[in-house]
Amino acid sequence: MQKTLLCLGYGYTARSLAPQLLARGWRVIGTAREPVNVPGVEMITWPGEEISLTGVTHVLSSIGPGAMGDPVLAALRDEIAAVATDLAWFGYLSTTAVYGDREGDWVDEATPVAPTSERGNWRVLAEQQWQQIPDLPLHIFRLAGIYGPGRGPFAKLMAGKARRIVKPGQVFSRIHVEDIAQALLASMDQPNPGGIYNLCDDDPAPPQDVLGYAAELLGLPIPAEVPFDEAGMTPMARSFYGENKRVHNNRIKSELGVELLYPSYREGLRAVLAAEDMEAFVPPAEPPAL
Repeated sequence: MQKTLLCLGYGYTARSLAPQLLARGWRVIGTAREPVNVPGVEMITWPGEEISLTGVTHVLSSIGPGAMGDPVLAALRDEIAAVATDLAWFGYLSTTAVYGDREGDWVDEATPVAPTSERGNWRVLAEQQWQQIPDLPLHIFRLAGIYGPGRGPFAKLMAGKARRIVKPGQVFSRIHVEDIAQALLASMDQPNPGGIYNLCDDDPAPPQDVLGYAAELLGLPIPAEVPFDEAGMTPMARSFYGENKRVHNNRIKSELGVELLYPSYREGLRAVLAAEDMEAFVPPAEPPAL
């Protein structure tokens, strides 16, 4: 029987994962809100078109919940529950925001969830609702900040719009999209229903250090530091700085055998820079001499 992955939300992570599955001979189905053509992938416009689970062996749900809950659960819970025993693997992409603010301390998968933001609360509720579906071979992946080709700091640096915002003691965990894809593949190869995995690299780091390193790679001046309290950030941007924690990733290594391609932002940013066409970006013009 041909293995078939249904990507509920054919987004950034799915676009990294799908080519590897297609190369293995899998059938891949994806959903998007607008009609889109993806070579090799059977795309469904959803909401709108009907989603059939016939023949589907694996499901990846990456559509985030909102104040009204998880839209996939709202629309497809009963259909998914009806085929739960036929599925070999179900992956749900969650977030490390479920751990809330830990004032820079370390967390792992055994750490009790304690969200301190709306989006963290929404994710905890969605995780619990997925866990309540009987016999669903559920695997929860709690993702740190995602970056990769097209999602790096280089365009902002080239445009002169990047700011090194500094909040003393603040660190973020992050992960390259290709490492997310390889962890998902490893899980599909050795399912462990009920498993929960943190997806992050080995090096939680201050955001200003990451931006400074990216500037060095481009040969640009390192942007000046801007104190957090003076940054004039949007409420959404400020909310990310309200959570400060370091996230362990030991389980993906010990249980799934994952060896990170990009164990820190340094290797990851070098790879992103190599993959992006910096010639497409025009740096800001020098101000006229007075």
